[in-house]
Amino acid sequence: MENHTENSASGPENRQGLLIFNLGTPDKPERAAVARYLREFLSDPRVVDLPRLLWLPLLNLVIIPLRAGRVAKAYGRIWHKEGSPLLRFSQGLARRLAALSARPVELGMTYGQPSMRQALEALREKGVEEITVLPLYPQYSGTTTAAGYDAVDAALEKMNWRPQQNRINDYHEHPAWVAAVAESVRAYREAHGAADKLLFSMHGIPQRYVAQGDPYQGHCEASAKAIAQAAGLADEAWMLTYQSRFGREPWLQPYTDKTLEALAEEGVRSVQVVCPGFAVDCLETLEEIAMENLDLFIEAGGESLEYIPALNDSEAHARALLEVVKD
Repeated sequence: MENHTENSASGPENRQGLLIFNLGTPDKPERAAVARYLREFLSDPRVVDLPRLLWLPLLNLVIIPLRAGRVAKAYGRIWHKEGSPLLRFSQGLARRLAALSARPVELGMTYGQPSMRQALEALREKGVEEITVLPLYPQYSGTTTAAGYDAVDAALEKMNWRPQQNRINDYHEHPAWVAAVAESVRAYREAHGAADKLLFSMHGIPQRYVAQGDPYQGHCEASAKAIAQAAGLADEAWMLTYQSRFGREPWLQPYTDKTLEALAEEGVRSVQVVCPGFAVDCLETLEEIAMENLDLFIEAGGESLEYIPALNDSEAHARALLEVVKD
């Protein structure tokens, strides 16, 4: 990213700011808070593209009443005393990026708090005139990255602010990010031993979205291959799977849960799972993988499932993302 060299009272590091954004999280692990969050999230046509007249009544009258309590209980299992893990780690990453880059850095959420507008208002108040926008999604999807940029556009329109923008769409094969994830895998396996199989578990999306042109599946495949090569994994040592599906239509396959059941039935006794589509740990990694899928694997005959943590707010993660920004 180019630096301004003209004279400025605030200096180039203050004229340029960095906005990072993530999906979002409920304010509390409670039914009402989770219902508010799910309503905002699942009302987005980027996430669920069914006709509004069909989907919104189904969402509000059936899905949220049925799911809110169950999801709140799941959040309660992983909630930190400081709050949501996703929020805590995302905020820590923003602070780390600010310390290492000497420029204003703000965090916005596509859904929930802090909102995208709050983050952009904070950057404007700090004298920022040029913004680099970095999604905390290494792989692009319309359901995540594009939805976040919709929120950025909507916030800027309401603010009547037109700063220069440098928008990053993805970094799924960026060497610095690949190296950081690969090193985390190597370090974990050196400390804990290597399992019989390593799963790269990515968040799923409906197959229909990929058929309509979403590049997400290709990005996931390229990421897993690059990380496996950088970590020195043999081809037979790892698999790519997809998690977190809901509804009845086909999502990207193979499914993580079904794969774990099949592996256990085939005699695989130990599995390690890493989720490089998640920049920071959240419900889908800490509860779905490390708890729910652990139980499933053991019940199917497996003996050990270990979750390899996300890069979270580590210095290695921040330095990798700054290389992405620089390039």
